[in-house]
Amino acid sequence: MAAKPAVKADMYVYEGKDKTGKVVKSEMSGQSEALVKAMLRRQGINPTKVKKKSKPLLGGGKGKITTKDITIFSRQLATMMSSGVPLVQSFEIVGRGHENPAMQELILAIKGDVEAGNTLAEALGKHRLQFNDLYVNLVAAGEQAGILEAILHKLATYLEKSESLKAKIKKAMAYPIAVLVVAFVITTILMIFVIPQFQDLFSSFGADLPALTQFVIACSKFFQAYWYLMFGGIFGVGWGFFAAKQRSRAFAHFLDRLSLKIPVVGDILNKSAIARFARTLATMFAAGTPLVEAMVAVAGACGNIIYYDATMKMRDEVATGTQLQAAMRNAELFPNMVVQMVSIGEEAGSLDQMLSKVADFYEEEVDNAVDALTSLLEPLIMAFLGVLIGGLVIAMYLPIFKMGAVV
Repeated sequence: MAAKPAVKADMYVYEGKDKTGKVVKSEMSGQSEALVKAMLRRQGINPTKVKKKSKPLLGGGKGKITTKDITIFSRQLATMMSSGVPLVQSFEIVGRGHENPAMQELILAIKGDVEAGNTLAEALGKHRLQFNDLYVNLVAAGEQAGILEAILHKLATYLEKSESLKAKIKKAMAYPIAVLVVAFVITTILMIFVIPQFQDLFSSFGADLPALTQFVIACSKFFQAYWYLMFGGIFGVGWGFFAAKQRSRAFAHFLDRLSLKIPVVGDILNKSAIARFARTLATMFAAGTPLVEAMVAVAGACGNIIYYDATMKMRDEVATGTQLQAAMRNAELFPNMVVQMVSIGEEAGSLDQMLSKVADFYEEEVDNAVDALTSLLEPLIMAFLGVLIGGLVIAMYLPIFKMGAVV
């Protein structure tokens, strides 16, 4: 049977008067100006002006749509529907009340598609940049099973947990990177602007400078002569690194494999991948998605090619009748505790609950590991900065100390 073509709906800006004579100005989605006027009259509004709204790309120039925006939208929509508010009216309330103009426009565009006769999953599927396959598939399953409110609540919880996990990983990486950038900027300023002043002073001494001072002055001369090459080289390497990661799958896969082997950091990334695996599979399985179909979305949610390949291999094994716990054991990536909990969940018929417990455990493990890493890095970074900046200061004052000793 051929799929029903989606009816296009546009946004219209209107102005009119309600039954009390009060002037009303707002927006409404519709298939044509005539239909918008008809809908307004049914609502008791006499339209005096209806104009099609020029529609830029969603998010373009109006703020970025973040995962947090999608999470809040999911939670609000689920709450509205649980309270008995009709779906279209829920979109209107949530959309008008959203602070992000880009998200407001997205919600009202989805509302227009739903009003035009599309299912919610079909409407969301038109905006894949904001709603991924996992989100759309779960909404479709919720609509078919009549449990859309529960699915939206589960999606909101899933997104909240996922964003919290990402924030913990970023926290572990951001602090040392920020300190190193500040250290580089300070060192550059000293090398280009401060040390040359001391160099002019030392040239009048007429005596040999200490080896450390001569080395620092030589570095300063190099900075002064080739600072543009250094900054250009750093920028070029950084740009090339990120460009290669985005454009070359082989390079991105190499980085994924390498990242899991980094001491301390690799352990955090492994635990976060297991947490994402368990959380995503628990959410999809609880929504009634068949295990084999769910594994595809789970593979993409793990965030690492090692776990992606392992999950897809597990999917093939499960499709041939192998139990999930046996497939996980064959992958040799998951700790024995995780495999045992999955085994208990399969036998007791509570796989989603067991996977949620695994996700909770490993999310807490990631949190503790990040705090431990931060505590370890703080004294190391302070020692590094002390040696770097202190070394430069000592190198500049050594000749002065030497002259004082001679006097």
